Amino acid sequence: MIRLPLLKRRVLKDKTARIAMRTLTAVSLLILLLMGAGLYIKSAPIIETHAIGQLLFDSEWSPLSGKFGFFSFILSSVYVTLLSVCIALPISLLTALFLTENAKSWIRKLVFPVLDILAGIPSVVYGVWGTLIIVPFIADVLGPFFTDYTSGYTVLAGGIVLSVMIIPLMVSLFIELFTAVPKDFKDASASLGATKWQTSRLVVVRKALPGIMAAVVLAISKAFGETLAVLMVCGNMVETPRSLFDSCYPLPALIANNYGEMLSMPMYESALMFAALVMFVIILIFNALSRVALQRVEKSFKL
Repeated sequence: MIRLPLLKRRVLKDKTARIAMRTLTAVSLLILLLMGAGLYIKSAPIIETHAIGQLLFDSEWSPLSGKFGFFSFILSSVYVTLLSVCIALPISLLTALFLTENAKSWIRKLVFPVLDILAGIPSVVYGVWGTLIIVPFIADVLGPFFTDYTSGYTVLAGGIVLSVMIIPLMVSLFIELFTAVPKDFKDASASLGATKWQTSRLVVVRKALPGIMAAVVLAISKAFGETLAVLMVCGNMVETPRSLFDSCYPLPALIANNYGEMLSMPMYESALMFAALVMFVIILIFNALSRVALQRVEKSFKL
């Protein structure tokens, strides 16, 4: 029989742990609100003097004339991010399936440390690699097949470099997801005569689909805010890109390139803070919509 003092201590510990978890959760939400509020306060001067529609959908960027159109920057960020995920997703998905379902143990022991190394490489190294390898390849080899002239500093270069950066993250997440699929499901599929590929495609991927969507959302959020590597290979031209071989100027590159000059021009600091606010809101809305879609997928694809 449990003595009363011991029971009280256990109840007290349980209440303390519950209060601590609630407090930390509230702190996390408070940090998010404080970030949004801080960016809005810093952006208030430009929001008060310019219409939101003009700021978001105008492409003219002339700070000396007081014209701040962010449309080309937003579009550049979206293009580079989506392209990087489109390149990285099939590579990461098939790599993770091979490592979890077909690869021998010595291959996994070799590949896993390589993934950790790739994930830990600084973004500036990826940027230098893109400048030395990817940009000349696009300018001299690939570009002439599709356009009359391209400098190589393009949307495509940014997408390729970003895809290489997020592949280690996506592969690691997918491996964790596929490893968590119960072996009984795979054995049942094999007992029905399914091949390894059919089992991987129809059982493993389907069971892990909600987690795959969550991993893709995380990769998009990481790619959308990447700064240095994109800055080095995208060309940083203030223009609306119309093809993969045009230069672009994503929002993170705009902030990184111009933040030191903001005090010399009126409204410049507020404009850059507005760019950060736009990134913050886009990521927030995207994650919220993705969460809703994820919940629907979880209901639809239960085995």
